[in-house]
Amino acid sequence: MTESPLLRALGRVNDPEIRRPLTELGMIPSAEVEDGVARIRLELTIAACPAADRIRADVAEAALGVDGVDSVDLDVGVMEPAKRKALVERLRGSRRIQFDADSLTRVIAITSGKGGVGKSTVTAGLAVELARRGQRVGLIDADVHGYSIPGILGLQQQPTRVGDLMMPPVAHGVSVISIGMFVEGNTSVSWRGPMLHRTLEQFLRDVWWGDLDTLLIDMPPGTGDVAISLGQLLPSAEVVVTTTPQTAAADIAERSALVARQTGQRVIGVVENMAGLAQPDGSVLDVFGSGGGDEVARRLEVDVLARIPISIPLRQSGDAGEPIVLRAPDDPGTEALRTLADALDARRTPLAGRGIPLSPE
Repeated sequence: MTESPLLRALGRVNDPEIRRPLTELGMIPSAEVEDGVARIRLELTIAACPAADRIRADVAEAALGVDGVDSVDLDVGVMEPAKRKALVERLRGSRRIQFDADSLTRVIAITSGKGGVGKSTVTAGLAVELARRGQRVGLIDADVHGYSIPGILGLQQQPTRVGDLMMPPVAHGVSVISIGMFVEGNTSVSWRGPMLHRTLEQFLRDVWWGDLDTLLIDMPPGTGDVAISLGQLLPSAEVVVTTTPQTAAADIAERSALVARQTGQRVIGVVENMAGLAQPDGSVLDVFGSGGGDEVARRLEVDVLARIPISIPLRQSGDAGEPIVLRAPDDPGTEALRTLADALDARRTPLAGRGIPLSPE
């Protein structure tokens, strides 16, 4: 049977969290045009769907763009439990991304030997830059004890639960999950190894990531439980080491890379952050010294992928929850993040010759 123009239009409307067409998800049980009125039944996945207003607006806009439609009569309800359960099972059953060696999703862990080197700022800025280029990007804040990604990206929304799946909130085109979304206020998280492992495992298995091009993981500093767990869960991940220019930081930064290599992960490069402060006369003040990034790269036998300067707009963007690549596109910090994205793209493994993992419906 030929699909109606109205259904074709609605088929282009995606659920903003699941990132699939509403018609494919069974959220539009009926839609027809009668005397210029588009009568549409919309069923949300849950009653308190945080994206409900956006979905309503997108559906109405799509319908009004159809020839012969003058107004929209939108009947909004909620899926019956049995239908919602079937949807969750279908999503789980059709999920192609397993983040293993056969996955088409590239997994990149951003590590550091110690805290305070700007690793989370680099990870968040890189994620938004990749999304700005059209990639489908996910970001896991694996720094459970020092979570900061929600603040840097201005995220206050919790994940939406549909059955036993979690739909990660989206900020600036990036799907994000963090333990900071589950605690109240500025509550500290004091967990030991087994709990940390289970949390990371849940973020990887029970979050609906959809079809990602790149999954970035903001690692905690050091070589502790999370680094070991990630090596066990994602042995095929690539690793980028973040350090400062201080030569004394080289020893510490190198350790995080060595742990990654011990678990089979591949270290692909170094990012030197806080690489000098530009002065009005054009000179650069090396506040944190120089040579640290080069020394780490030399020891690991990889390249320095980017040098990110000390930048007041970069600091301000993190405090404001507005990524610098969007807030200050001409800032040197933004240019350095673009250089990092270019370097990672250049090192992406070609898909030619690789099998496409398909699951039968």
